[in-house]
Amino acid sequence: MTAATITTPVAQALQAWRRSALWLVGPLVLIVAVPVADHFLPPDVHLAHLLIVAPAVTSAVTGPRLTALVGGLAVAALVVAGAERSVLITESVLVELAALVVLCALLTLFSLLRDRHELELLRVRSVSDATQRVVLRPLPGRVGPVSIASEYRSAEADTRIGGDLYAVARTSDSTRLVIGDVRGKGLASISDTAIMLGAFRAAAHRQSPLPELVAYLEDAVRWGLAEFSESSKAEADAEERFVTAAVVDIPDNDPVVHVISCGHPPPLLLHNSTVTALSVPDPALPLGLGGLADGPYAQATFPFAYGDQLLLYTDGVSETRDGDGVFYPLAERAAAWADHAPAALVQKITTDLKAYAGGPLDDDMAMIVVQRNEATASGRDAGG
Repeated sequence: MTAATITTPVAQALQAWRRSALWLVGPLVLIVAVPVADHFLPPDVHLAHLLIVAPAVTSAVTGPRLTALVGGLAVAALVVAGAERSVLITESVLVELAALVVLCALLTLFSLLRDRHELELLRVRSVSDATQRVVLRPLPGRVGPVSIASEYRSAEADTRIGGDLYAVARTSDSTRLVIGDVRGKGLASISDTAIMLGAFRAAAHRQSPLPELVAYLEDAVRWGLAEFSESSKAEADAEERFVTAAVVDIPDNDPVVHVISCGHPPPLLLHNSTVTALSVPDPALPLGLGGLADGPYAQATFPFAYGDQLLLYTDGVSETRDGDGVFYPLAERAAAWADHAPAALVQKITTDLKAYAGGPLDDDMAMIVVQRNEATASGRDAGG
């Protein structure tokens, strides 16, 4: 354990105490001011009812302990104010005192319940974040002889994963990637996303040809969707669920890229400041619907020279609209920034996309930029 890991929680605790101390200044001043003011005010003017403001403000910004402390001080201030006027045992002051005690106790209880709820919510979010990172693992910056940068945004607030997906895997002599889009968006599509990613990770590292890999993904997705629908008693919905995907294979020592498209938007090839859509001549049906088609999957091969970049994306990027309903001009914007490194290109497009939409994105989005580097011995290193 390093010194930084020890001092960071201490520093955070000190910052929390400083914030609490600042918020306590007002309530404490009020608690002192009320009995002092009562001493100088006419008998028919009584400010003790303002004391409830002190624990109320404290409970809103601090925990139950400080709320109880300030509440106790407020009760003591009321006792002092009543005693100095010799009205402490009068009916009105006793009723006011009882009401203040009850309100302070309730505020302390509410503060305690709120803190417990926030702690439980923090734990749930921690577990959720860890689970989502396992399902949608971050892509490494380099795999074999290619550099990778990626971006992912879920349409659901406070979630890291939704209906879009991506993954990378290494064979002994190539790098394989998949990017896909599950029908639907947000949390409701996570089960289908997990099925697809699990199948890809289980099979992509093998030496089987790309069409066999996609056939395996089709079988796995159909089986997974059917099993989920049966367990959730939603068989009618199973026929409407599918995954569009683009699966690519980049050989280490051959300047080409093999692509199979299953109803997914075509990848964009960035070469010498020009952008070309790699439209597959014979695209397949989305995964989960492959049983409706005949024949094996056919891959298309395109040039992918050293220094070229490949932009893979979902329709959450290409179908983002501006205020007039016009689709985002992805190819045009990518061409303007074709000389950027993968990470910079992804950042540029993401920032520009948010500005183009003029607000939060209303669909999941995923994007990968892959750049081919010179083949080296690292080309045989395992990827993420």
